Amino acid sequence: MTPPPPGPSDAATETLRGGPRRRRVRPAGVGRGVPLPLLVPALLGLAFLVVPLIALLVRAPWRSMPEQLTSTDVWQALQLSLVCATAATAVSLVLGVPLAWLLARVEFPGRGLVRALVTLPLVLPPVVGGVALLMALGRNGVVGRSLDSWFGITLPFTTTGVVIAEAFVAMPFLVISVEGTLRAADPRYEEAATTLGASRFTAFRRVTLPLIAPGIAAGAVLAWARALGEFGATITFAGNFPGRTQTMPLAVYLALQSDPEAAIALSLVLLAVSVAVLAGLRDRWMTAG
Repeated sequence: MTPPPPGPSDAATETLRGGPRRRRVRPAGVGRGVPLPLLVPALLGLAFLVVPLIALLVRAPWRSMPEQLTSTDVWQALQLSLVCATAATAVSLVLGVPLAWLLARVEFPGRGLVRALVTLPLVLPPVVGGVALLMALGRNGVVGRSLDSWFGITLPFTTTGVVIAEAFVAMPFLVISVEGTLRAADPRYEEAATTLGASRFTAFRRVTLPLIAPGIAAGAVLAWARALGEFGATITFAGNFPGRTQTMPLAVYLALQSDPEAAIALSLVLLAVSVAVLAGLRDRWMTAG
């Protein structure tokens, strides 16, 4: 005897509960045990990544932490890092968002080469990036020579040099994030706006920007975090002068040679910032679709 079909009350109950329950289909192999040849290296890899962070927390000078973090040198380095990272992120937004739009929306010869050059700082050693900036913007550089002789502008070993070095290594993170968001966005909205009389720039400002705002925010956060932790290009192009170019990573490197406890305290600050960035991007990076 077959059960009767659900009545109106049953359908209303299911509607209030969010509809009929769906059975979740597990991928093949899930829940059947993990092979030992995969489990052992997986646990070793997890320990390899997590144990150093735990050791940093264990060896932290928690009692003297307030004194370490309120010293003049540490406060100057922290303040300079925050200001320069924010300025580098602003430069990345102004230059990187139009560049991402160009790579995502415009077909032109050599676009693949341009994209490769834009992403090159991601894999380029930071010290090499600093040397390249010196060759380009130094007093005897390709562009820096003209800046110095014509306008009297000197960029290396200045606070502006810190911003330039951080923007150089951080901008690709924003460009990649925004370009991916643009490629996922439907271009027909922009086309509809242009057919209604809007210019391409107006369509970009009024239609495209609101659509890709989450991608821009995620890219800006990643760029800011990368700029805050930059070391190699900064010390090569801007030097390590307290109060002028000494950022937090440089202060950690300097303190490690004379005051390990201060180096650990500064490292914990950068660790906390990294954890906050991951927490802010948890929907993009820490969840599975």
